[in-house]
Amino acid sequence: MSLTYKDAGVDIEAGDRFVTRIKKSVERTFRPEVMAGLGGFGAPFALDTSGYKQPVLVSGTDGVGTKLKVAFLADRHDTVGIDLVAMSVNDVLTTGAEPLFFLDYLATGGLDVERLAAVVSGIATGCREAGCALIGGETAEMPGFYGPGEYDLAGFCVGIVEREKMLGAGTPVGAGDVVIGLPSTGLHSNGYSLARKVMFELCGYRADTVLEELGRSVGDELLEPTRIYVRAVRKVLAEIEVHGLAHITGGGLPGNLNRVLGAGLDARIERASWSPHPVFFLLAREGGVEDEEMFRAFNMGIGYCLVVARNDADRTLDLLRQAAESPVVLGEITAGEGRVIVD
Repeated sequence: MSLTYKDAGVDIEAGDRFVTRIKKSVERTFRPEVMAGLGGFGAPFALDTSGYKQPVLVSGTDGVGTKLKVAFLADRHDTVGIDLVAMSVNDVLTTGAEPLFFLDYLATGGLDVERLAAVVSGIATGCREAGCALIGGETAEMPGFYGPGEYDLAGFCVGIVEREKMLGAGTPVGAGDVVIGLPSTGLHSNGYSLARKVMFELCGYRADTVLEELGRSVGDELLEPTRIYVRAVRKVLAEIEVHGLAHITGGGLPGNLNRVLGAGLDARIERASWSPHPVFFLLAREGGVEDEEMFRAFNMGIGYCLVVARNDADRTLDLLRQAAESPVVLGEITAGEGRVIVD
């Protein structure tokens, strides 16, 4: 008997069909700096530093986490790629950097061309929203490693920022600064182990269960993609001296906004300044989850924060609204001990 790679579970021809299937979607993300199409061993990018005095490259990597389990249950795969891009580009953005290019890693037990093409289509959509090129990636077919229909995702983003404009440690966040929040689209990509336990184990819902409280199915709610804030925040960065940026992911407001605080400062947030999505109330009620734990596990309706001087707050709000965001003033920076206090 003569064995082939396909007999062992790896279909090379399907891989070729997959690359052909995603080619146009990927190429629509290309920026002028991209020097080659798909298929090379490396992805060259002609970095233009002519507009920078001291350019700094900023990188970020992330995944989608157990939100993928919801995609498997719902058999819907066109949104998780957006989540993948969002998690990295929103992180890179906190330094003030412009995302330049993105690479993905997609691993699966068996290559389902249509399902995985939907995943990559979502990645391409996210890249176009962020203005970065999907410059390359890897699709790993590993039979026996993942269950039928399952896959995993990881992504990597590189951005660029002028050194003197870079935000981070040492940036001038000070007492009296205003904290402005940008709404999330829902859970984004954090807290899904808890969300799945409440929705599917405790409540016994299915992905196609329609809940009047949510106005749609559980699957549609939980698969709402993470919002990408790049264009809106960069619009502000072009005109305002922003003091700090925070991407509200795992750890919620208390575990992320504190990263922009210097010694001797607190961020005091007024809980009544915004209204979380109904899904957060549902999770808290049905899971018996305490308020403190909700704020630690979930974004609670705020996906991104900007810290600006008080006299720049109104202009910042105007710019964000022009960029189709719905910003809210969450609170202010006060003297303290490095805490985020939600009143």
